[in-house]
Amino acid sequence: MTKESKNFAAIGVAGYIAPRHLVAIQDTGNKLIAATDINDSVGILDRYTQDVRFFTEIERFDRHLEKLRHRPEEKRIHYVSIMTPNYLHDAHCRLALRVGATAICEKPLVINPWNLDQLARVEEEYQGKINTILQLRVHPALVALKEKLDADKSGKQHDVLLSYVTSRGPWYHTSWKGYPEKSGGVATNIGIHFFDMLQWLFGKPGLLKLHRSTPKSMSGFVEFERAQVRWFLSVDENDLPVEIEPGKPKTYRSITVDGDEIEFSGGFTDLHTRVYERTLAGNGFGLDDARPSIELAYNIRNTPLTAIDDLAHPFLKK
Repeated sequence: MTKESKNFAAIGVAGYIAPRHLVAIQDTGNKLIAATDINDSVGILDRYTQDVRFFTEIERFDRHLEKLRHRPEEKRIHYVSIMTPNYLHDAHCRLALRVGATAICEKPLVINPWNLDQLARVEEEYQGKINTILQLRVHPALVALKEKLDADKSGKQHDVLLSYVTSRGPWYHTSWKGYPEKSGGVATNIGIHFFDMLQWLFGKPGLLKLHRSTPKSMSGFVEFERAQVRWFLSVDENDLPVEIEPGKPKTYRSITVDGDEIEFSGGFTDLHTRVYERTLAGNGFGLDDARPSIELAYNIRNTPLTAIDDLAHPFLKK
């Protein structure tokens, strides 16, 4: 290990999002030395390192990290990357801090807001730091939009339309993602990064309306300090508003502000790396950054359904 590089461990290394973390660890000049997942289909590790201890049991992984904690500085774990199912995030953050490491956890950091309070106490107890991945905050197009909005002192209330359909097959609803108590449902599992983006751009939320809530899709209205937002989220292919070309992903994403499309379809490949760079520099996204979107998603999940009205998303009026 060079003087500048840090040792990483990874939890959930066989998951869908794991490759972005593995790339970020490598691209920031650091070293993965331990990993765990209940699934052993982790051949992807060989793309990045063939010198990593892998465990299928979290208890043995925990024991290994605890052993390394008492080794010299160049041997111990400095960061733990967490990309496990949503309902396990807080437990794995606690594990990271307990072995003397800094946590870098996928979003949502937790499902329910009160779990953030518990993590705050863990940070104080272990004098550690818990960071999360809020990658849309480092997307160049959205950073430029935020600068434009912050410079506008007119007090204008913007009209925002958010539409996101990302089709998922039957596996989705059979996996942990299909159980709201484990994933937080569509609003949290699919929408959390959009809700973080919206409050980051437009300020605190106020009035909420929920017009649809099913296991496959949700839609509603949120009034922020600087915007009125009609939103629609779905994992149902039948909700796609356009024909998808054969061989292309069955996904539709559109965000308009005052009728103008925000184009940010590209530029996603290195966003995790940019967040890692911030975190390693001591400027990561912590509990306070994560809280607003977690509270908003929780409130949306617990808002009673209302009839479709003028504030409903256009997809619901067809």
